[in-house]
Amino acid sequence: MRGSPFEARRQVISAVLDGQKLDALLVPFGANLRYLSGFTGSNAMLLVLPDEALLFTDPRYQIQAAQETSCGVRIATRPLPREVAAAINRRRLRHIGYDPAHTTCDTFESLESQLSVRTTLHPAAGRVEQLRRIKSPEEIAAIARAVDTNSQAFAQAVGKVRAGMRELDLAAELEYRMRRLGAEKPAFETIVAAGARSALPHASPTAAKLEPGNLVVVDMGAQQGGYASDMTRMLFLGSPGAKVKRLYRAVLEAQLAALDAVRAGVTTSDVDRAARRVLRGYSLDRAFTHSTGHGLGLEIHELPRVGKRDHTPLEPGMAITIEPGAYIEGFGGVRIEDTIVVTEHGCDILTPTGKELRVID
Repeated sequence: MRGSPFEARRQVISAVLDGQKLDALLVPFGANLRYLSGFTGSNAMLLVLPDEALLFTDPRYQIQAAQETSCGVRIATRPLPREVAAAINRRRLRHIGYDPAHTTCDTFESLESQLSVRTTLHPAAGRVEQLRRIKSPEEIAAIARAVDTNSQAFAQAVGKVRAGMRELDLAAELEYRMRRLGAEKPAFETIVAAGARSALPHASPTAAKLEPGNLVVVDMGAQQGGYASDMTRMLFLGSPGAKVKRLYRAVLEAQLAALDAVRAGVTTSDVDRAARRVLRGYSLDRAFTHSTGHGLGLEIHELPRVGKRDHTPLEPGMAITIEPGAYIEGFGGVRIEDTIVVTEHGCDILTPTGKELRVID
């Protein structure tokens, strides 16, 4: 695994450590650890030093860790923080960076109590997340595979939608299809919400039945090869009336305007503004209650955030979603979402599924 992308990423982090006068960075279990090591087990801590990296895990993962990572593997027979502290003390390290956002109080207190009195833990949040914002060609290919799986599952499941079907049944069908097509799991809890409940942007599916005259929001994503996809599409049971058509047209135009605004150098707030400008023209700006999108990769929500108060310049290789919506209490809501990759002069839309309102007779 020499020359792997994981080693290259750790080298970047090592350079950051040197610039900030840290002897090491402690990475707790989670997406950052996988990003830097390749390890996919469920219990680990990673210590990144200037010239090496040590992965601490338990005996269940002895064989798996040796297969998945080029880090030095330490199999712990006691709690991981104690093993990590012992390694830090042996090396007489003095300044250790840690991420307070992903380190539990219990882990921090356990680690601190075992360290030499001359060793200090320094908050060092966001170092790895900043590196993760720009996806490599291999990461983009992995996201694209997850997108394709997601879209195929949607196409297969939509053919089974009928009046009387429960929201829970459709969500289960979507997740079953994703797994059959190669997904490890859904990237998040699948959202299926019908009728007035479609005005709830993050509604969990219930036993409520899909009825004629219902708008149905379907927000789904596949986790495949460790990487996430995200897509929202709309269904309608029966024949949509003028109000539904107008609402759908407004959101579609807003989504297309936001996509058209994406390119390197444009800020995330500029993209968000493009969507809101369209909805304002329909007097629906107050009905748009969330941000226009977010980054995704190993996690479903990553940097950057595409919102009105976020001013991150877009860079080629960023994988983001574009998902404006409009929600009217007591009536229903519409959201349309694609997964895209920022390019120098625009974006590549990875989602192949058509954006038309799917009418179910």
